Amino acid sequence: MRVILLGPPGSGKGTQADLIRQNYGFPKISTGDLLRKEVEAGTELGKKVNQEMKAGQLVSDDLVLKLVENRISLADCQSGYVLDGFPRTLNQARLLEKLESKRRETVFEFRVSEQEILRRLSGRMVCLQCGAVYNISNNKPQNDGLCDFCGSKLVVREDDRPEVIRERIRLYLETIAPLVEYYSSKKVLFEINGDDVTENIFKSIKAVLDRQLTQAGEH
Repeated sequence: MRVILLGPPGSGKGTQADLIRQNYGFPKISTGDLLRKEVEAGTELGKKVNQEMKAGQLVSDDLVLKLVENRISLADCQSGYVLDGFPRTLNQARLLEKLESKRRETVFEFRVSEQEILRRLSGRMVCLQCGAVYNISNNKPQNDGLCDFCGSKLVVREDDRPEVIRERIRLYLETIAPLVEYYSSKKVLFEINGDDVTENIFKSIKAVLDRQLTQAGEH
């Protein structure tokens, strides 16, 4: 099973990907995380994408696809995986399917208001060491500025600044319509109310996945 999560930044995709991983064992693959690791490591790829990420621009399909291809080839992805942040365009979707044309897929589209996105992301802090995410409004760390899990310092990512957030939303809205239409025509798309609370969102996702996996004889 290939689970694809579509939605603007701050729509809750990462949180739901974690819950899917915990309940189904499908590893979470975040292209944002993969790209940031390249940047932090100072690789040639990282240098190329660093400036684009800070400006809220999309990284080229070829570069992102290579990272995804390397990741899904690993053993823990054989039974299934969750993609958070990929594909972002119709071209990426078609390239992904060429990599694994026979794998079943289920696509969730998170719909969230811009006001809610800005509220969430403006207060978001992340741990670069373990990837944990916090928010000053509804998910504060136990100790200010420190990760509850590994004790590392929390940071506000460059691409979570308000002006960059708005640019990321604009780019998302520009590119998402053809992708939504494509997956809808394949009858694998399910709309999710991203403004709802985390628990209710996951209940909706779990109901769909349980049904899909049962039909495929995988659950």
